[in-house]
Amino acid sequence: MALVLDILSWGLLMVGGTFAVIGGVGLVRLPDLFSRMHGAGITDTLGAGSILAGLMLVSWDSLITVKLIAILIFLLLTSPTATHALARSAIAEGIRPWTAGQEDPSSSE
Repeated sequence: MALVLDILSWGLLMVGGTFAVIGGVGLVRLPDLFSRMHGAGITDTLGAGSILAGLMLVSWDSLITVKLIAILIFLLLTSPTATHALARSAIAEGIRPWTAGQEDPSSSE
């Protein structure tokens, strides 16, 4: 049983780490603020959630697991809310989303 928990926890940790790296690449490669927020918000929530789930499987102490669940709930509530607030703020300041017919705003020309 311990081997199954170890394999499952390492799998979740690897999935979470992979999503975190993909989110970092998305921050560099995507063309505008809104695309970057979408990439970072999704991968941040899923990547950190997978890492926390993997850590919950590794920890045997119930107090540590309760703390990890509290962190996960806090993350699931605040990350989408912060992304939404940032998007609303950008729209209020007049920043418009990039469309396919426009020049890439991140190009250095």
